[in-house]
Amino acid sequence: MVERLRRVAAFGLLSDERGRVLLARGGAGCPYPGVWQLPGGGVEHAEHPADAVVREFAEETGLTVAVGRLADAVADVATYPPDGVAVHTDRLIFEVEARGGRLRPEEAGGSDEVGWFSAEEAAARPLMPFTAELLGLPVSPLPADLPRALPSAPAGPSADRRVRFAAYGLVTDPDDRVLLTMIADGYPGAGLWHLPGGGTDHGEQPAAGLLRELVEEAGQLGRVVELLAVDSRHTPAALGPEGRPLDWHGIRVIYRVRVDVPTEAVVTELAGGSTARAGWFTRDQLADLSMTDVAVRATRRRVS
Repeated sequence: MVERLRRVAAFGLLSDERGRVLLARGGAGCPYPGVWQLPGGGVEHAEHPADAVVREFAEETGLTVAVGRLADAVADVATYPPDGVAVHTDRLIFEVEARGGRLRPEEAGGSDEVGWFSAEEAAARPLMPFTAELLGLPVSPLPADLPRALPSAPAGPSADRRVRFAAYGLVTDPDDRVLLTMIADGYPGAGLWHLPGGGTDHGEQPAAGLLRELVEEAGQLGRVVELLAVDSRHTPAALGPEGRPLDWHGIRVIYRVRVDVPTEAVVTELAGGSTARAGWFTRDQLADLSMTDVAVRATRRRVS
């Protein structure tokens, strides 16, 4: 049986005045040595993905960067023989601006070369598929005989640590009503109104996972309009269905979603018991609801 693992990684998209993009080549100790990608890497436990980009950029390139908007959220699965481990990686890509430093490879060998590339120049190098797709280049599978090693796990004890990657939506209809779901008893935040969405499955893209959750939690068919932001929340002692406090790190991408033909919001059995109710609300009604922090922040956005 193939063992399944999940990790979250964050990357930075840095361009120069000539429109070239900064790429880093994986060193001998990387999961894919000799392959080029956007600078970045794994998010540590309790670390905000934007902070991970700043840290990884400094380590891999020697540059100090300021993180801008979230440009993309994608997922992929890679199998690592002979261990027979399938690693699902959720990748968050941010636009960044250089603020200082001197360009150089990572001293510890994480990246053995860094450089600026036009799209045409990058196309001549072996690229990680997510990097090729982001640059608008054809995506080619990496060679099957390419040496590879499992990504390193975060340091420290992890028996009671949990990382949950999820996708949520600021969901509206043509009348600008907002769809919310209530968290069921026995789950953190029970009784609060929350954004529709939830954890993505192994091998599932974030946007696809959100649209699946939208059907399960509220019986609605939606379309993703825009990627808005990423939310990171660390709860060192969250008590949930497990029956004991766990050290949770939740990373949640938030999309703007439109339901063009809304129906009565109905929770289905596929929601798994974590959702008690669902409903449509006018903007005026939102002020009287007890909502989660992420729902409060999202519903305050101006939606056109």
